[in-house]
Amino acid sequence: MSDHITLVGNVVGDPEERATRGGDPIAAFRLAVSERRFDRERGQWVDGHTNYYAVSVFGELGRNTLASLHKGERVIVAGRLRLREWETDVKRGVSADVAADAIGHDLRWGASTFRRTARSAAAADADSSNSSANDIAPGGDAWAVPGEAPADPRDDGATVAVAAAHESPALVEVGDTTPF
Repeated sequence: MSDHITLVGNVVGDPEERATRGGDPIAAFRLAVSERRFDRERGQWVDGHTNYYAVSVFGELGRNTLASLHKGERVIVAGRLRLREWETDVKRGVSADVAADAIGHDLRWGASTFRRTARSAAAADADSSNSSANDIAPGGDAWAVPGEAPADPRDDGATVAVAAAHESPALVEVGDTTPF
């Protein structure tokens, strides 16, 4: 059994690349989550107890994690929590492991830049086998609006024509912006 959990904390060390038995990549890192509270008597913020989580990230998300995260960065991790009991000759304990479903930088502490990665041919083939030809808009993008595909607004100097749902069409100039 696993529980869904969202954690906000600091990456303890640079993510390490590991592999499954089948050779698929895994990114693994430890996450420190500290309680921080305001002490009214002292009039200042104080750190409380710190919990440590072992985070495993699989597949394409794992590859992106290896390229994006570094020691000390503040991140938000959403995934499945699994408590694992362990024992050695000297002691025994419980480890909190998280299989991540989503990871992102905590933007309260800094700015981040998003860069879309190229999809692998295997991922594209898997997606196309799971959907019918009627589900995919012209241009091959399953998320595109049917009709003519607009220019990528992230390209320098791109102009995207937007047909308003009302009577007259309008042109909207889009500069160097990210749609997210």
